[in-house]
Amino acid sequence: MQNKIMQLLTVFIIFSACKNEESKSTLKTDKQENIEELFALMQGSFNSEIQSKVDSSYYNISLHMYPIWEKQGYYLYVEQALNSMQDKPYRQRIYKLNKINDSVFSSEVYEMKNDSLWIGKWKNPKAFDSLTLEEISLKSGCEVILKRISEKYYRGKTGDTTCRSSLRGAAFARSEVEILEDKIISWDRGFDSIGNYVWGAEKGGYIFNKLD
Repeated sequence: MQNKIMQLLTVFIIFSACKNEESKSTLKTDKQENIEELFALMQGSFNSEIQSKVDSSYYNISLHMYPIWEKQGYYLYVEQALNSMQDKPYRQRIYKLNKINDSVFSSEVYEMKNDSLWIGKWKNPKAFDSLTLEEISLKSGCEVILKRISEKYYRGKTGDTTCRSSLRGAAFARSEVEILEDKIISWDRGFDSIGNYVWGAEKGGYIFNKLD
């Protein structure tokens, strides 16, 4: 009788241990899936054509974001331009996603040397294999902190005064971002040293609808 009890107890311990390991594995997978979900939502080609037709104070802007350096982490090449002038982008950046905790992530912003060489290369992301980490520089203080609000919905912003900018008389820039399954809403504005608005959309963010 005692042997049977010991056998049953042993089976129970082994079963419990297996279930515990399975739970840990599932939890780890779920945590990893959040950053991969965010990374996937940010990828693709977008534009603000619909918004520009509804409100003429907004331009039709193209936005392309495609993964590069896949073995080194979560990197995206980002290119923005007037939709009618995509051969002359006004912004080229590299974003790197990092996990802060299970539901909060940072999107670091990097500038590129000789960025004109990379215009349109979002069509061929493998081209960036020849670009090294030494050829990009971090825009310190300009990272966007993103929180997972619900499935396929993230919202975040930069620090209020941490992202230095000299564009059109600004002292710092501020970005607010929402990332959803079918769109990205981005509100970039510049302010002078005492907090007066100097550039950017006045009414709210640009709505970039996903095209693919």
